[in-house]
Amino acid sequence: MGKISNTRIFLIMANIESSGRDGFTSKFGVLAAAAGSAIGLGNVWRFPYLMGQNGGAAFLIIYLGIVLGIGVSVMLSEFIIGRSAGQNAYGAFKKLSPKKPWFLVGFMGIVAAFVILAFYSTIAGWTLEYIYLSAVDAFSGKSSDDLQSIFVSFTQSDIRPLIWQLIFMAITAWIVYLGIQKGIEKYSKILMPSLFIILLILCVRSLTLENASVGLNFMFNPDFSKIDSSVILNALGQAFFSLSVGMGALITYGSYVNKSNNLSNTSFQVSIADTLVAILAGVVIFPAVFSFGLDPKEGPGLAFVVLPNIFQQMTGGVFFAVLFFLLLAIAALTSTISVLEVVVAYFIEELKMSRLKATIISSFSISIIGVFCTLSFGAFRNFKIFEKTIFDLMDFFASNILLPLGGLLIVVYVGWFLNLSLVKSEVTNEGTLKGRFFGVFIFIIRFVAPLAIMLVFLNGLGIFN
Repeated sequence: MGKISNTRIFLIMANIESSGRDGFTSKFGVLAAAAGSAIGLGNVWRFPYLMGQNGGAAFLIIYLGIVLGIGVSVMLSEFIIGRSAGQNAYGAFKKLSPKKPWFLVGFMGIVAAFVILAFYSTIAGWTLEYIYLSAVDAFSGKSSDDLQSIFVSFTQSDIRPLIWQLIFMAITAWIVYLGIQKGIEKYSKILMPSLFIILLILCVRSLTLENASVGLNFMFNPDFSKIDSSVILNALGQAFFSLSVGMGALITYGSYVNKSNNLSNTSFQVSIADTLVAILAGVVIFPAVFSFGLDPKEGPGLAFVVLPNIFQQMTGGVFFAVLFFLLLAIAALTSTISVLEVVVAYFIEELKMSRLKATIISSFSISIIGVFCTLSFGAFRNFKIFEKTIFDLMDFFASNILLPLGGLLIVVYVGWFLNLSLVKSEVTNEGTLKGRFFGVFIFIIRFVAPLAIMLVFLNGLGIFN
């Protein structure tokens, strides 16, 4: 890594104000949008059932250590790339390393965003169906088998899941079409506080249930004998999945961040907010699960089968069921808008489309693939490639290949190939901040993070277990 002139650093770091690009207008807007990108179904749905399957508190402690020790630095790396270039995920690498193949990492992020939104919108659509079912008290008097049948019947239907998926995509597209300030920032400022308020209401209700203390003990009283390599690998995988690294979303959002924003603080605050939501979701779920004598190891069915069973036995269950699935929908929406923005920003800046045209083309094309993902639970459930349904194949390709490989290449790029002066200028806001932990950050992204992500990558492929 040779030295570059101060003039070139200044030109490379020309930010969004001078380029005329839309951008975030406040620090809270940045935090709300970035936290919204990270906080999704992975926090409220995936984290609790993984925690239930991996020993409760022991898993939580390892997860916290990974997020704070590694996750913050990986997130900061993406923000550095985005803000320093002021471009979409593809354009950022092309600008920072011209005539070198690093732009392929950015293109991988675009592909990852496309694939993820195609199957993620399927689950997001389910949350809308369950808001409706909760509102009409469809769970009342139903047994566990009945609730399982309701879930299976719905997901295997060829019409209702598609309708909800397309409605969800339309809402996502509308917010993205409005732009950064009037769309993503504005609605993130509404959605994220709403999410926390709903979570706190649900926490209070859950903690008032009989035997709620048993669930809290499961969450916060660690049994370290349950820690093994699989628990550590699952915690690693969940940390990187939850923080939305490797798909270009944080690079894209970083390109809209003002130069006065402290990227280190933002990365830390987003990571804390992301983890706090996951913990609060656990506080909502586990006291209720233990209070009604159900299994915390239920898995993905925890949200759509086990919890409806709890709500229909609970005083005020209709109200709290609506709140819970509204919570899931909000968490999904804050993520889908960030993922769609990755593709839209690429179309606008690289293919020179208007935001309206870019939004329509990207959301329509993603929805087409999404239809096949949704129907893989119904009409296409027997159609398999490499013994996986279309949904499972897309999930595997994104979660086990594109995201960890993208995250790995990003930290290697920032740690070893991006000019160190440029990296330090971004971390210290061109020397106006002290950057006390800059050396620690560089050590983590050069040595610790690549090893950790490589373990996740190899484990996801089944090569290392």
